[in-house]
Amino acid sequence: MRFLVLGGTGPCGVLLIRELLSQFPSEPIVVYARSPQKLPADLNSTAYPTLIIIKGDLSDKEAIERALEGVDVVLSALGPLFGQPSDTPLARGYGLVIDAMEKNGIKRLIALGTTSIADPADKSSLAYTLMINAVKTGARSMYKDIVAVGETIRSRGQNLDWTLVRVPILTNSDNTKVIAGSVGDGKVGTTLSRKGFATFVVEEVKQRQWVKKAPLITSA
Repeated sequence: MRFLVLGGTGPCGVLLIRELLSQFPSEPIVVYARSPQKLPADLNSTAYPTLIIIKGDLSDKEAIERALEGVDVVLSALGPLFGQPSDTPLARGYGLVIDAMEKNGIKRLIALGTTSIADPADKSSLAYTLMINAVKTGARSMYKDIVAVGETIRSRGQNLDWTLVRVPILTNSDNTKVIAGSVGDGKVGTTLSRKGFATFVVEEVKQRQWVKKAPLITSA
């Protein structure tokens, strides 16, 4: 199995790479990143011969297609950034990734999302309504982009086996135990450790329990 990791230089992405190296030590892991120099010094191809680092941008269609050659599973820890442009750059990048996946015959995509991406299973929750409204008013371009990411994956990825892993407030806790559910279900909380995200994503690669679904995961 060959993996492609997007968003690998961010806090969640670094932990995702480490979890992949731990759980799939003999499988190739391609890290496609705009600024690969931001990776921790120990994450290099000398220390980990299965780690393949490719410099590239989400707007570069040809580079994305090359990076996806031979890949079986695409894992993304990409998220919108404060101060980003308002023209949904992340969602547009996902559109190129999905097109390239279909061109290369790749079916599996597991991507980070947030509860700004609504799901039919969601119920009323005051805590999440307040959190979503805070993002909508205080970081409008981020809100607009992550909502568009959900729409892009669901509409343009109809032929893919996608999973949108929706996360709440992220923490640096060492807790890797998670609860998967939906907004307002009475089970989930409001925080998630980044290590928990990485653990859940790699476990979903193995178990395929949430194909074409958008679970909300929180720390147990």
